[in-house]
Amino acid sequence: MPATRGDLVDHANGEKLPFLRSMIFCTEDAVRLDQLDEALQNLRAALPLFRPTKALRFIRVRNPQVMGEVLRMPGIKNVDGFVLPKATRKNISRYLELLSKNDGFLLMPTLEDADVFVPSEMVKFRNLLLKASVRGRVLSLRIGGSDLLHQLGVRRSPCRSVYDTALGGAIAMLSGIFIPHGFNLSAPVFEGLAFAKVLAQEVERDLLHGLFGKTAVHPDQIAQIEKAYRVEAKDFEMATLMLEQSAPAVFRMHDTMCEAATHRHWARAILDRARIYGIVGRPLPEGKLLSFSESSQGAVAQAAPDNIRQANPKRRVPKARPLDVASA
Repeated sequence: MPATRGDLVDHANGEKLPFLRSMIFCTEDAVRLDQLDEALQNLRAALPLFRPTKALRFIRVRNPQVMGEVLRMPGIKNVDGFVLPKATRKNISRYLELLSKNDGFLLMPTLEDADVFVPSEMVKFRNLLLKASVRGRVLSLRIGGSDLLHQLGVRRSPCRSVYDTALGGAIAMLSGIFIPHGFNLSAPVFEGLAFAKVLAQEVERDLLHGLFGKTAVHPDQIAQIEKAYRVEAKDFEMATLMLEQSAPAVFRMHDTMCEAATHRHWARAILDRARIYGIVGRPLPEGKLLSFSESSQGAVAQAAPDNIRQANPKRRVPKARPLDVASA
């Protein structure tokens, strides 16, 4: 949300939109240059009034100079970290040098510069972020779809998924470069406000590309995105069995081949999503919803909530069956 808003404190403290899991107070593209001073003054007044909350709170800084100014504001410890716009290997050090070793701030660099279209640049950037002094700060990498399309002189129709544009290939490339090395990638925003079907289709494709997390540009989108993140019961059942120590190496379940070794990462992601967003057709885990950071940083509860694990007890869970695999 633009940092010029007069209700930053109400949002930060959960008095408005209390269902938010995270929020970003923006001083960059959502604020005109001639409004930047107003945005910073607004933040300076609001930060000391932020109370502890479960939601993550980030500031999207405009540039390193703005980040330096924000870091000197009273109450800055009341936010969890910063979104870094147009982050590249060439400018990331200017942000990092502003931070102290033990300040605890998390970072979400945004991939939205022309360098994104150069795989070798992304590999170099990934290797820089893998350094021990940096890796622990990086909560997620955000794909800035609108800025990347701007680089191409294109604006997509809200009737089309981002995967129907030239960015489809770039997103697949980014997934292959970052995700196998342990980085979370969050998906581009969807600008259409009355195109629920296209949004649902896009979130499905986000997940198929390994992306987790999607910034909502309007509160009405939040429920739609979170609904798409709910897990199908059959996927939950397969994932649960795959992660059991006694699971067969290969088995058949729901007419699908399940291979514990090769599907383990998928299974963990499915259980994380179930704990956070619930299972399709079952009650939401009241009072036990977790934030994305708790999941991605390993603080997820070991046992699934009871109403995920035991809901609908009359439903018969198919047993795993041996799978005959022909060898060549």
